[in-house]
Amino acid sequence: MAKENQIEQQFINQLVAQKYTYRSGIIDRKTLELNFREKFEALNRVRLSDNEFIRLREEIITPDVFLASKKLRERQYFQREDGTPLHYMLVNLKDWCKNDFEVISQLKINTENSNQRYDVILLLNGLPLVQIELKKLDISPRKAMQQIIDYKNEPGNGYGNTLLCFMQLFIVSNRTNTYYFSNNKNKHFAFNADEQFLPIYQLADPDNKKITHIEPFTQKFLEKCTLGEMISKYMVLVESEQKILVMRPYQIYAVKAIVDSIEQYRGNGYIWHTTGSGKTLTSFKAATLLKGNNDIHKCLFVVDRKDLDRQTREEFNKFQEGSVEENTNTETLVRRLLSDDYTDKVIVTTIQKLGLALDGTQTRNYKERLEPLSDKRMIFIFDECHRSQFGENHRAIKDFFPNSQLFGFTGTPIFEENATYKIREGEFETYKTTKSVFENELPKYTITHAIEDKNVLRFHIDYFKGEGKHQAKPGEALAQQAVVDAIIKKHDRATNNRRFNAVLATSSINDAITYYRLLKNKQKQLAEEDPDYNAFQITAVFSPPAQLIAKDGNQQSQKNAADIRQLQEDLDTEREDNKHNPEEKKRALEEIIADYNKQFKTHHTINEFDLYYQDVQQRIKDQKYDNKTLPKDKKIDITIVVDMLLTGFDSKYLNTLYVDKNLKYHGLIQAFSRTNRVLNDTKPYGNILDFRSQQDSVNQAITLFSGEDKDRAVKIWMVEPAPVVIEQYQEAVAALGEFMKEHNLVNEPQEVYNLKGDAARIAFVKSFKKVQKLKTELDQYTDLNDEQQEVIEEILPTEKLQEFRSSYIETAKQLREIQQKQGDDAPSEIQELDFEFVLFSSAIIDYDYIMSLIADSTQQKPNKQKMSREQIINLLKSHSNLMDEEEDFSDFINQVDWSVGQTVEELKNNFETFKTEKHEKELATIARKNGLETKHLKTFVAVIMERMIFDGEHLTDLLEPLELGWKERRKRELQLMEDLVPQLKKQAEGREISGLQPYE
Repeated sequence: MAKENQIEQQFINQLVAQKYTYRSGIIDRKTLELNFREKFEALNRVRLSDNEFIRLREEIITPDVFLASKKLRERQYFQREDGTPLHYMLVNLKDWCKNDFEVISQLKINTENSNQRYDVILLLNGLPLVQIELKKLDISPRKAMQQIIDYKNEPGNGYGNTLLCFMQLFIVSNRTNTYYFSNNKNKHFAFNADEQFLPIYQLADPDNKKITHIEPFTQKFLEKCTLGEMISKYMVLVESEQKILVMRPYQIYAVKAIVDSIEQYRGNGYIWHTTGSGKTLTSFKAATLLKGNNDIHKCLFVVDRKDLDRQTREEFNKFQEGSVEENTNTETLVRRLLSDDYTDKVIVTTIQKLGLALDGTQTRNYKERLEPLSDKRMIFIFDECHRSQFGENHRAIKDFFPNSQLFGFTGTPIFEENATYKIREGEFETYKTTKSVFENELPKYTITHAIEDKNVLRFHIDYFKGEGKHQAKPGEALAQQAVVDAIIKKHDRATNNRRFNAVLATSSINDAITYYRLLKNKQKQLAEEDPDYNAFQITAVFSPPAQLIAKDGNQQSQKNAADIRQLQEDLDTEREDNKHNPEEKKRALEEIIADYNKQFKTHHTINEFDLYYQDVQQRIKDQKYDNKTLPKDKKIDITIVVDMLLTGFDSKYLNTLYVDKNLKYHGLIQAFSRTNRVLNDTKPYGNILDFRSQQDSVNQAITLFSGEDKDRAVKIWMVEPAPVVIEQYQEAVAALGEFMKEHNLVNEPQEVYNLKGDAARIAFVKSFKKVQKLKTELDQYTDLNDEQQEVIEEILPTEKLQEFRSSYIETAKQLREIQQKQGDDAPSEIQELDFEFVLFSSAIIDYDYIMSLIADSTQQKPNKQKMSREQIINLLKSHSNLMDEEEDFSDFINQVDWSVGQTVEELKNNFETFKTEKHEKELATIARKNGLETKHLKTFVAVIMERMIFDGEHLTDLLEPLELGWKERRKRELQLMEDLVPQLKKQAEGREISGLQPYE
């Protein structure tokens, strides 16, 4: 097996063959800067004095990688010693291919606190923009990722105070598997206990075939012009989040296809990119690249609903602040179309506003005013084009703008099988399809591709047929009370004990109202029967009858009614429903909003329905917060809908769809796809509970939208049925038992601590990881019968599983600690371990829950099961939610007097006092070690925590990567105190440490 230095040399040889220049003499910070200076002066045709270069270096080097990335892509200003201005570029911005491409290896950056060495770095015009870490075949590339993260998290590292601040991309490879990812600020650049990883990518060809071996990857991705194009064109700086994104291969192919079609006048086209594939980013990049095309007058990104208009505009402006303004009405749109201002070249609007602008019957003569544009070259990019482009609007655009080109994005194209619009030509009648409207199919990325790439999740579908006499035939509705009873019974299981939330899709506004009242009354009944019943929060969203909102006659009411009509343009069922008994529907929605206001302390009204609708969407997304940060009574568990939220709405924390309406083809796929956004291992799939047994419709939709691989589609899209997973779980538990037996240990959790050596502990981690992954899947299956649940319990009883989890987490933490502390010096078997430890998170085992268990056990409430302190500590240790506070919690629980009853609030206050006292004892230890007064050190800590700058980085930046919780953050603070106090004490030259000022 080749050694790492051999792999590195082979890699460099290939780059040299691709016309990179190998610079063996660039080995440290000094030689790196000398080379950059030479390239900078040649590019900008200037000769800098030594002092000028030092000042320039100080101006461009920044610990803020986002700011550095902006500087890299823009012309900059520098004042020379004689007062003359120098407008300069860091790289050749006009033609990135014409930069100097160099490769260096084993660069050693010596800074005050860092002594790091990097495998291979690619320089563009002397700036280090791409870092490659290479590993042997038997080591996971994730080890290299972790190494990069550790490098970046090390205080005083070279990424913040040298030219490495311009690093754009990281590439990691063990020759067979190669990944790349963008550099970012530390808060966007970490792995945490929830297994939320960096967005990492694999290269693929236009057919989505992966290119993972380092040699073909290097040939394609690191070809000089391709790399220059990737950095200059296909990385996006997200202003609102100060974050850098790199586009996925299929997004790049789509953008190139659109741009090429326009430049080569190749007609219209459509992009089939599945829901959840990042269509907004793709269209934004296409639109911004077209801004520089002088042959184009305007580029319009057209959506078909007001909420998508707002959402898309916000997304565009997130990528580039102010890039898209709001079109408050059709008049604004017309003015922006007529404007020659460069900022108006890209416009986001709704199809409704565009339709009004081209309607010759309008009293404001919009169409007549737009006449001078009729011969201009216009580009239209349509989101979800099958909804907005099958009617008169398409013909109106083509007739008015004959020189236009139209491009459509869709996750669910219209084929003949799912077409509803017809075209009649003489005696012949054909269906209107996406292809017939947009002509050319451009590169596609189907849901099958996305599932295989793990960009979206598979589905689990529970076809609920009812029980006993309440059973229904496929497509028929069950009794609504039976549906409500099933939802209440299954909801906690489906949503992983409310870690996630759900949408209930109904077939009419009347049904939505009925379901709301049934759920509300049933929960009230259950709460009366059991005071400890944990009710879930429900609400409903459906559009109000616009005709009643307009009745007031004032201008604001007219505007609100117009907004609702626009919202209803694509809500066919709701628009029709509101024509019948509108007063009744209005009263019901007012009742729902009033309940919502009472629950969430809001002040929404039906007249400003859009604000209520936005608030509901935000609360669905706010499920991400733990119950300590955002109490569970401030979140929504189930949102009842008719048409809304079933298209265009994304939330990683929505995992369940209850279906009581007939769905087909694209409508079915769109609705199901609300549930399958990727989060982490606590969300293994999107959960569908279908109360109409629509298995035939599901199979038809999968076959139609699977792309090429129709035969394997169902297997790819669907999780295994419960009996198969139960069998796999049984095999995994048996394998764990065999492993313990091989090490002469009985298969008991406490015996894990008797495993000898790191190799055995690593093998246990891998073995138990399989067990837990399968158990997490089974925990969210809603179609398990009593017999299957008994079998699962027999395979590994709950209490024993919980104890094994504790053993696993403790073992995983120990191994990770060795890995982090020793780095490359750690034993090889630990280095080879995939550090992606599966941790077990449950929304129910949280801060409040543990405190309530202690309170119940100390107060000895009647009808409450009293738990011992050992049982509570064991429960705490078996879940990762509170892993960072587990030590403090355990110490606190051990000192609680179990004979003295305490309330939850008393316990919380006592716990905070306990943590503060513990922290102060740790500070006192540091003070004694350095011969200081504790009170002076505490004052110093307060100052430094607020405003001290050290080694060119804000202290808060040093702490940013540690988003693992309060405990881990406190450890880093104390370590910094250990490191900084002796240095600053020495600087103070005997003065009281409380008088120290930052950087004296």
